[in-house]
Amino acid sequence: MNILPRCFFLFLMLIATASAEVTSSAAGGFVTAHEVTVEADRDTVWRKMLHEIGGWWSSSHTISGDASRLSIIALPQGCFCEDFGAGAGVAHLIVTMVNPGVVIRLTGGLGPLGLMGVNGNMTWELEDVEGGTKVKFTYAVGGYMPGGLDTIAGPVDWVIRDALERLKGYVETRDFPSASIE
Repeated sequence: MNILPRCFFLFLMLIATASAEVTSSAAGGFVTAHEVTVEADRDTVWRKMLHEIGGWWSSSHTISGDASRLSIIALPQGCFCEDFGAGAGVAHLIVTMVNPGVVIRLTGGLGPLGLMGVNGNMTWELEDVEGGTKVKFTYAVGGYMPGGLDTIAGPVDWVIRDALERLKGYVETRDFPSASIE
């Protein structure tokens, strides 16, 4: 099968299965929310979401360029971290709440937001539904950025949506949507 039709087909499937949007946006902040149903039980989704993040997160959305350097310690004050080796690394987000298999809340500025005068709360919620597990990502960001945070709401929304689509693909098939922007 030619790769181009396959990519288009996967892209159409993802549009049909994922729900995503910037729910609120202003100069002082934004909220983005995404949900998708993953065809797997909640325990499997939770385990792969947290303990195999390097398998599904895009390497293009890391500082090192290598998603295998990512980890999440799912305990209060744990870390969504990236290890650069030789004692170097970055804490992208800090775990502020966890209820295993149900919800994890991470606080901080993801990626380039960590370099700005902003803070955010990212919540990943899992719920049993017919056909698998509903996964909902919500990220609320507030603070100051010259020109307003509303100017970057769309790109941040896209990165979070891409991550959720990649998680779904990884859990269900260990494959990734080729239509994802790298």
